Amino acid sequence: MVRPEPTQAASAQWLQQDDVWVLGIGGEWRGHQGPLPDAPGSLVEGEVRFDTATLRSWDAALASNLWQRLNALARPPVQLDLRGLPAGLREIVSLALSDAPTADVPQPHVGRLAALGASTQAWWSEGRRSLTFVGEVLLSVGRLLRGKSGMRWSDLAWQIEQTGPRSLPIVALVSFLVGLIVAYMGAAQLQRFGAQNFIADLVTVGVVREVAALLVGIVLAGRVGAAFAAQIGSMRANEEVDALATMGVNPVDFLVLPRVLALLFVGPLLTAFAALVGMAVGWLVAVGIYGVTSLEYVYASAQSLTLPHVLVGLLKGTTYSVLVALSGCLQGMSAGRSAQAVGDATTAAVVQAIVWIVAVASVLTVVFQQLGW
Repeated sequence: MVRPEPTQAASAQWLQQDDVWVLGIGGEWRGHQGPLPDAPGSLVEGEVRFDTATLRSWDAALASNLWQRLNALARPPVQLDLRGLPAGLREIVSLALSDAPTADVPQPHVGRLAALGASTQAWWSEGRRSLTFVGEVLLSVGRLLRGKSGMRWSDLAWQIEQTGPRSLPIVALVSFLVGLIVAYMGAAQLQRFGAQNFIADLVTVGVVREVAALLVGIVLAGRVGAAFAAQIGSMRANEEVDALATMGVNPVDFLVLPRVLALLFVGPLLTAFAALVGMAVGWLVAVGIYGVTSLEYVYASAQSLTLPHVLVGLLKGTTYSVLVALSGCLQGMSAGRSAQAVGDATTAAVVQAIVWIVAVASVLTVVFQQLGW
């Protein structure tokens, strides 16, 4: 007959060894409801360690008791050394203490120069991350041209269908309304000088060269860029991106490249469609409100619509679309592994895409004007 081992009663006590305080915990703590002893009043600094050599068993109640006793001690100048706790108990207590409030801890004063340096370093890190991602996309394009890419052409076709035809209604609506504003306000100013015949020139050059591309970029940033960030961010949260890498599939080839190429293809087409809608709205305003004949409007539009204007507009629309794809995929690939992180990545993708578009639009406008295009 085997006799059961005697059960050791739960015990805990604080001991001081020079500048080190040791909390000894032993016995059977599973199912024990008694609290741990309070920390000594003289424990205001130094190191706290744990001795659990005689601890036989424990449960969540002991972890809760430890958190209640240590929460007030997890502040400088007291240092907690949790290595003496069992592995499972140590993980639970560390996780609980990491969320402890620290509002009463005095924060070190940061000078203006240090704050400026930290901000500059953050901008530099963000810029390096963006440039690194663009480099990875270019390498992926190189692998595609060599026939060694992991991209599936069916994914590219599906992305083109999602970003192109499905974007036509919103692009048409926004182009109609903005084109109406541009045509009406421009014609109202030209009428003061009796120059209604120049409405076609104003609307055609402005819409084809600048407005259509900018509208397409902003619409794609809100509709497509946000979707890219949410899709890839959700895959990161679900560890699907890690699974692709584990199986030997390059995530950039499989996820990013089809989306970038899709917007590279549909960008100029959407820009041309938006320009046609804007020109049609200009015709409605000029003919229906200001008495310009249809023949005069069409002739003036044909005269002002030169090849450089068309090429500049299409180039800008293509550039803005690629920037939207890069920003959405960049934020998605950099997203954290939580629902909140995916939402933050989606917001950051839209903001970053619009900032990039405005910055590049300014640079391209100045460059083309200096070149005389």
